[in-house]
Amino acid sequence: MHPSIPASPRLARLVAVGLAAAPCAARAQDAPAAPGGSNLVLSAVADGVQIYVCAKKGDAFVWTFDAPAAALFDASGREIGLHGKGPVWRLSDGSAVAGETVETRQAPDGRSIPWLTLKATAHPGDPGRLSRVTSVRRIDTVGGLAPQGGCDGARLGDTARMRYSARYEFYGDN
Repeated sequence: MHPSIPASPRLARLVAVGLAAAPCAARAQDAPAAPGGSNLVLSAVADGVQIYVCAKKGDAFVWTFDAPAAALFDASGREIGLHGKGPVWRLSDGSAVAGETVETRQAPDGRSIPWLTLKATAHPGDPGRLSRVTSVRRIDTVGGLAPQGGCDGARLGDTARMRYSARYEFYGDN
């Protein structure tokens, strides 16, 4: 477990089961399309936080996204890796993939971070399961939006850690 992410194995299992039970109709209708010609390499549930920093933009103070910090779990609820700034996903086998957003869709509930498709931009880890990943989808998001209010001159530079969960699907060539 990532040291800054308070979650129990029981919570991870509940998140994994809850996301696995998400309605397929909503996924098919709202999710960015899976990359054509690619195969699903791995599906993992993330449980953690989206980190925002209070910053000044022009004359306004706003929460700006800084980074994710989440643990990744397999379908059985076993922790298999971490998701962090970059964005980068790292598995316990040492493999990693960095990505860049190519498509964004609003979350169906309107109260969670968007669903995304990202293209792989680097594989900074060891050879392993993520070494052949060419794209990543983030779907089934719950929470993680920036705080509403609370960012002002007195709080400039403060951080907010907003709980979220999501499913990450990793696609690759064979």
